[in-house]
Amino acid sequence: MSKYLKTLLRGTLPDDELKLLYSSYDIIGDIAIIKIPEALMNYKNIIGKTLLKNIKNINTVLMQSNPVSGEYRLRDVDYIAGDEKYLTLYKEFGCKFLVNVATSYFSPRLSTERLRISVLVKPNELVLNMFAGVGTFSIVMAKKKPLKVINIDSNLDAHILDQINSKINGVQRHIISLHGDARNILQKGNYLNNFDRILLPLPEKAYEFLDVALSCLKQSGGIIHFFSHVKSDAKKKVVFESEKHIARLFSERTCDYQILHTQIVRDVAPRIYQTVTDIQINKL
Repeated sequence: MSKYLKTLLRGTLPDDELKLLYSSYDIIGDIAIIKIPEALMNYKNIIGKTLLKNIKNINTVLMQSNPVSGEYRLRDVDYIAGDEKYLTLYKEFGCKFLVNVATSYFSPRLSTERLRISVLVKPNELVLNMFAGVGTFSIVMAKKKPLKVINIDSNLDAHILDQINSKINGVQRHIISLHGDARNILQKGNYLNNFDRILLPLPEKAYEFLDVALSCLKQSGGIIHFFSHVKSDAKKKVVFESEKHIARLFSERTCDYQILHTQIVRDVAPRIYQTVTDIQINKL
């Protein structure tokens, strides 16, 4: 996609500056989100208008001005071309999601992972999504199989969109959405020894919630989908490093665990990778 953009801008940007364009950008619904290096900031409007003109169904171009950060994992975005808006309708695997790209976390690059987990989940499972966002993982699952999902998110905007998206997709009877800190909600509610499967899709902090996740799995055990950020100088070592991290986390815990599968979900930054590990838990 970056080569396509460079082709479009050839002759408009000097060749020595054209090569500075970043290698990818996100398209969420009818919004494109791009990163522009400081050296090309004077060309941001030209770049935005070029995208708008040449990419079908794009009505808005935003510039990501800061990396994903903060409690709600938000990225700062600035308007540069088209309709000035931040709310869009995104479609994936037969599902529709309202997403506010300025106030709620969302990544289209997790689509394959959402589908993968939806295939693994079994009919009639009780699933806990501890960091549900706008509901994407849970809704893709609930559209495919009859099950029950508890969604939790501390971001009020994401929580409201989660509820709306459940209704849009006709799965509101299968999903209960709760707003607040996952640890507080789970410890105060009647959730211990309850769930067949738990998702921890918060790679920066999932390890902080592993203890409460384990306590919420059924006494007979279950599956945890554990997301991590792994630093590695070599991509071929990422899976090993991720599983070594899991081993450290479980070294002082009393439950028995088995790693079923680990894979790279996506590149996050140079030498930083997001991984997911499927873990079978057997409580002792």
